[in-house]
Amino acid sequence: MYERIKDRLLTRGEFAIRVMWHGTMVLTAVAAALGIGVIGYHAAGRLPWIDALLNASMILGGMGPVDQLTTRSGKLFASFYALFSGLFFIAATGVLLAPFFHRVMHRFHLQGKGTDE
Repeated sequence: MYERIKDRLLTRGEFAIRVMWHGTMVLTAVAAALGIGVIGYHAAGRLPWIDALLNASMILGGMGPVDQLTTRSGKLFASFYALFSGLFFIAATGVLLAPFFHRVMHRFHLQGKGTDE
């Protein structure tokens, strides 16, 4: 997926396409994670669809829950979904920042070799 150390630095257009590809991957993953949360809150927490969407969005966004859950299954789901959301945020940030870090490191290595491309 990424160029090797001896390859040329990507052009700005090629790099923009790479960043857009990573953004698309993250948006798709966010939509899937939100869908899991909505279905989980609706099924396990017995919340109406709109409330399930609100709770899943707030947890996934790191803000915290909105509605009080009364069922044991809802509380268990909310616990695991909150843990998942925290790790998901870290992973999504890594995927979004990866092209930028790779470009900086690749440029650094090219300059170290004496080829300033």
